[in-house]
Parts: sequence; C-alpha cells; structure tokens
Amino acid sequence: MVEMTENAPPGQAGKKDAGERHQHGISFGEAFRVWLRVAALSFGGPAGQIAVMHRIIVDEKRWIGEHRFLHALNYCMLLPGPEAQQLAVYIGWLMHRTLGGLVAGVLFVLPGFLSILALSYIYAAYGSVGIVAGLFFGLKAAVLAVVVQAVIRIGGRALRNRVMLAIAAAAFVAIFFFHVPFPLIVLAAAIAGFLGGRFGLDAFSPGGGHKAASGAVLSDAESALGEGIPEHARPNLAWSLRISGVLLALWLLPVAALYAFFGPGDVFSQIGLFFSKMAVVTFGGAYAALAYVAQEAVQHFGWLKPGEMLDGLGMAETTPGPLIMVLQFVGFMGAFRNPGSLDPMLAATLASILTTWVTFVPCFLWIFLGAPFIEKLRGNLALAGAMQAITAAVVGVILNLAIWFGLHTLFAEVASVSFGSLRLDVPVLQSAVPAAIALSAAAAIAIFRFKTSVITTLFACAIAGMLWTLAVS
Repeated sequence: MVEMTENAPPGQAGKKDAGERHQHGISFGEAFRVWLRVAALSFGGPAGQIAVMHRIIVDEKRWIGEHRFLHALNYCMLLPGPEAQQLAVYIGWLMHRTLGGLVAGVLFVLPGFLSILALSYIYAAYGSVGIVAGLFFGLKAAVLAVVVQAVIRIGGRALRNRVMLAIAAAAFVAIFFFHVPFPLIVLAAAIAGFLGGRFGLDAFSPGGGHKAASGAVLSDAESALGEGIPEHARPNLAWSLRISGVLLALWLLPVAALYAFFGPGDVFSQIGLFFSKMAVVTFGGAYAALAYVAQEAVQHFGWLKPGEMLDGLGMAETTPGPLIMVLQFVGFMGAFRNPGSLDPMLAATLASILTTWVTFVPCFLWIFLGAPFIEKLRGNLALAGAMQAITAAVVGVILNLAIWFGLHTLFAEVASVSFGSLRLDVPVLQSAVPAAIALSAAAAIAIFRFKTSVITTLFACAIAGMLWTLAVS
C-alpha cells in the first residue's frame, strides 16, 4: 500500500466504493473509469494523446504532479514502442500496482484494435470499389499534412537550442542520404545526450515540457500520490525478474512456436518475427518507424502496395489509440494476401491479433522491468540528457518520413537515383497527381491557418476524396 495518506485530495479520505480504495484515496474502480475515458479520447497521435492524459490525470484528477508526469514521459520516449501507451502503463502501475498498469495499457489499445480491425475488413473486401478507394485517397492526402504537423509540434518541444537542432539535422542526413539504420541513430543520440548531461552542458539540461491548461503547475507534493516513492514502486529485483520472465514468455513463446511448426517462410512466422524486431527498435513512436516498416512490407515481404501504408496510417489517425496500430493493418493485409490453406479473412484476423500481441506485450515488459529503477532516477541529469537528445533525433527521422510520404502521395511514380554511396528517391514530375496535391494543400491550410482539428480535417478530406473519385469515374 502507498504510505502517504496525508497527500490524498480533500474529501477523498474515508470514502468507499465497490473497488478497493488505496491509501492515496483513489479506488481501482474509479481508476478503471478514468482509463476508459482516456482510451475513448485518445485521438490525434502521441502529442494529442499525451495532452489528453495530462489534462485528465494531472489537471483534473490531480493524481500525479507535473514533474513526475514529465519524468515518466521522458522515460517512455526513451523506450521502443508507443510512448503514450507506455505512459498509461507507467501511471497505472504507479497508482495501482501491476494490475493497474495492465488495465491502463490494455484499455488504451483496445478501442484502436477493434476500430482498425473493422476498417481492415472493409478495406480488404471493398477497397477497390470507387467510393471506398476515394475515401482512402482523401485520407492519404490529408495524412501528409498531419505528419508535417507532427514534425513541427515535436520539433517545437525538442529543438530548444542549436545543439538539439544539430542533432535533428544529423539524424535526418544520416537516414535520408546515407540510409543509416534507425537504431544506430538513436544509439548515437543517446550517447551524445548522456555525455552532455553527465558533464552538465546547458544544452542538455532539463527544461520545457507540458504545462497545465490553466498555466499553473501541479507540484508532486500537492498530488494524490505525493512526492515520495510508493512502496510497490521501489526497486525490487526479484519482482522485476518474475514479471519480466512471464511477459517475455508471453511475447516470444508464440513466435517461437510458429517458427518451429510452420518454418521461416510462413507468413505468420514472418509477421511474428518482423514485428517482434520492430518492438525492440521502434524508438520515437509510430512516425519514426513507419518509413522502415513501409519499405520492408512493400519491397521485401510484398505485403502491401506502395500507397497502402498511407491508407493504414489514415485509419490509425482517425481512430482512438496509438498510431502504431497501423502495424496491425500491415499484418492483416500480409496474411490476407498470403493465407495459405486458411480462409483469407480468417488468416488476416489471426495475423491482426498476432501483430498487436507482439507489438504491445513488450511495452508492458519495458515498463515493469525498468520503471521501479527509473523512479529512483528522477533528477538524474545524464539520463535526462540522453532522453532529450533521442527526442531531437526523432524529429529528423520524422522529417524523413514526411518526405517519403509526400513522394508517394503526390506522385504516381518515384525513381531511385544513386550518387556514389548516396541513394535518393526523387519524384517523376510528369506523374504528379493534381487532386492529391490540392487535397494535401487544403489539409495543410486547414490545420496550420485555421487550426482545424486533425479529426475534422481527415474526415473532410475523406469526403472530398470520395466525391472526387465519383466525379471522375
């Protein structure tokens, strides 16, 4: 139990409800309802999801303070996988132990999983029908503007000085011009940031971050949890090893079984192995990983056609949950087109579940294994420097993704040009798609000039895409 009853909000002490009420004054039943609300409102990508979580958890419910929220967020940004979902697991674990983390993390994913599965069924069955194709044509054009917005929003938070700007630029050059593997870019940034923080360089010092909507900052001492470390959140190597062993088995044993029974050439073995690898290297969330996933899914495995990754991202942008749920769509289409002896829809459904499983089970592993030790490191300058440098590098990687999306959205043909060790994708100008250019421009104007919400913009472009397709068909 949490030894800090004196920090419970006024009016909370002594109240009872159907769930167990912990000493911080918040019952598990109340937490379940709050996480369900967070899950239902988790639209708009990681920036929007984190903002929603901050507004509800910090500003409204006052469960944890600003500094603790930012510390947890920075740790989650350091991890592979979707930082918003991992932040939910972290806070759920802080408040209500292991079960709280499991419930918060599962609820955060469940609405998006069901939504993407339903849309994938429609896409596979009717994607070539004019009106459905038009819908995804419009979404694809709008998503380009959304990714550009992500570059600007994350860059505005992360690139606070010239050093961070240089790290972002170096990351972009490395991945765009030299095709340096993403994990190496993250590792180099982490080392630079760690050393910068370790030696106390101003450029790597903590600063910035999310602020409460009212402008006031809730201190940890004023929150329900207080500023101390709950008893269950203190480092316990035996517990960490036990829970990690269980999660590691849940993650890898199904993958190993598929590989053993069906062999390396089977689509389920490929999906299990590939997305398990992605779960380890997808630092910086969905945007940072999508270019690599799209390249592998299209060129290596043949699961998708070039423009279909954008269709999947459009689904993820318009449904609740992490944007990394687009991987579920990739797995779905991979098995749908390579069903073996199974019915295509059944194979696709099983692949969708498998992809989601191997993508998110590791997220719980990272949190439960590391969070107790990270809680003790609040205020560690070297770790904070590494986190900030990684975030800066991710900006450069997302810029690369925006350019990749632009090439494949606005042009029907893209050529590869080599200059020694450099290899660039360049558009074939004669293959420009005027309707896509117009829709992307309209989406950009709506988002940047008129501050239209992402959801409204995506829906408007989807309708415009359907109308355009019907008009020219």
